Amino acid sequence: MKKTICFDFGNSRLKYAVFENDKFLEEDVLPNDTTTTIKSLLKKIKPQKSILSSVVNHNSGIEKVLAEQTDFHKLSHQTKLNFSTKSIGKPETIGADRLALAAAAVSLFPQKNNLIIGLGSCITYNFINQYHEFLGGAISPGMDMRFRSMHEHTDSLPLVQADWTFPTIAYDTKTNLQSGVMAGISFEIAGFIEFYQSKYGNFNAVLTGGNSAYFAHRLKNKIFADPNFLFKGLYAISEFNNS
Repeated sequence: MKKTICFDFGNSRLKYAVFENDKFLEEDVLPNDTTTTIKSLLKKIKPQKSILSSVVNHNSGIEKVLAEQTDFHKLSHQTKLNFSTKSIGKPETIGADRLALAAAAVSLFPQKNNLIIGLGSCITYNFINQYHEFLGGAISPGMDMRFRSMHEHTDSLPLVQADWTFPTIAYDTKTNLQSGVMAGISFEIAGFIEFYQSKYGNFNAVLTGGNSAYFAHRLKNKIFADPNFLFKGLYAISEFNNS
């Protein structure tokens, strides 16, 4: 049984997931990106393949470790993809996370017009049509960024935390901020889905990220929620490049 380890280094966390053949086994968060940590992880899991998606300035030494001990691929604009980016003005500027989400959509829903919504530090809207052409989408501030922004750019608004029991019609400062951010994100997502759905038939929407299940529950549209969608895209890209 062959194992693949997929690394996703984002702005808030360093994560990894393990696949055995095509089966998703587990995911976890790394404490850091030192070579010692990576070597210990590889010794424990014993993967044959590895792939790294990073949108941060990570420790470059781990790439050498991964290349020495596995069939390693670093996701970049030079990566072979299972879709086209020719419609994008500067394909080299597409974030690694967005490439992975598009790859997962093509792998799992190949006959659909797919809108993949990634809920991370930022919210990304990634549209790839049924002809496997990545057309772009949109980027907006993520949930934590919205909470921090209102606190840091005003004199009196407090920094509040997400609370999934918030009232949409709020009654004090705290709940007003929660409703503005969390209900606001729900309405934003619903609006984007409605726009794409009205423009394209044979449409499929995917919501991913740590809070995807909650936001999917609040949407009236039929939507597929998968918090591990990005990792499934990394696995698909690894297979496409390391076969």
